[in-house]
Parts: sequence; structure tokens; C-alpha cells
Amino acid sequence: MIFSPRALFSGIAAALLVGFWTGCETDGVGGTNPEVPATTTSAQLRPGDSLTVSLQGVPDPSVNQVQIGERDTISLPFIGTLSTANATAGELAQRVREAYIAKKIYITVDVSVSVTERYVYVGGEVTRPGRIVWTPDLTISKAVQAAGGFTLYAKESRVSLIREQKAYDINITLAQKNPAQDVRLMPGDSVQVPRSAF
Repeated sequence: MIFSPRALFSGIAAALLVGFWTGCETDGVGGTNPEVPATTTSAQLRPGDSLTVSLQGVPDPSVNQVQIGERDTISLPFIGTLSTANATAGELAQRVREAYIAKKIYITVDVSVSVTERYVYVGGEVTRPGRIVWTPDLTISKAVQAAGGFTLYAKESRVSLIREQKAYDINITLAQKNPAQDVRLMPGDSVQVPRSAF
């Protein structure tokens, strides 16, 4: 049987077209996201954390709502600025107590510190970049959704998760298809969505 060049070309074109459509039917999302180690300092207070500092057992008991500043400090009545660096809530309560006694504001004081809100940060190609309130079930794809979702220019397959000064590339498309690949966030994490080249 003899095929004309035109018939041969048509057959090849049809085969390529079928292959193209077959390829389009699969989502092409495979693989796994990297293992992101849990933070070793999850109990430590971080800049941006909102705290309640309660002073009891004194003539003028008070409850103070404060937020940790970028330089790891808070400000309280009579004692001013106090460092929160590398402290847990319990350790900060002890620092506050010692500061009030050292400055002779009180002879004795009962101090309790509780964390009211912690945050993660989402930036880059999302609709509403900024802080997202952290909850124990917050994942990277939920954080992007809370930030209004991706912009048209987002590169969803290579989102950067920064934890404890290390960056991990996360494929959000994979995370949305497979919940087991949706990395759980920790307080203080930063998520950066890059711009796609196309």
C-alpha cells in the first residue's frame, strides 16, 4: 500500500493532536513537597504576637494588651520597654515580675502572660498580602486563600515557605490536589508567592 505525502502528513498531525489532548486530560501534578521540619522554637514568643499581661496581687491590678515589636520588645506601665527575645510566655512573665520588683514599683506581684494572637505572613502575588492569624490547623494553601488567593501572575508551583531562616519550595497546586502535601504552618512562618515568567 502506497501513502501519499499528504495522507502521511495528515496521519502524523492527527496522532500528534490525539497525544496533545490526551496530555491535557491529565493534570500533570505529581511528586511530593519537601519535608519541612517543625520549628524548634514554637513556644517562643515572636515579633507580631499579641499578648495579655496580667498584674495581680497589687493595689492597682491591671490587664495590659500588648504586641511584640519588630525588635522583640513590649512596653508596660511604669517599667517601659522590656525585651521578649528568646522567651516563652512563662519566661516573659518572670521577666516582667523581676522588672517591677527591681524598679521598686511593687514589692511582690503576680504576673501572667498569655498569647492572644500569633501570625504568619503572606506576600508576593496574592490579592491581599499581609499578616494572617495563625491557627493550629493553618496550612500553606489555606493561608494563600486567606490572603485572597493568587493573582493572575502567580507561580503556584514554586511558592517559598521561609521558616527559621530557611526557604522551602512548595507546589501549591500539588497541595490542593493532595491534602497530605499541604504543609502545616507555624507561627512566624513567611510565605512568598513569586511572579510567573509567563
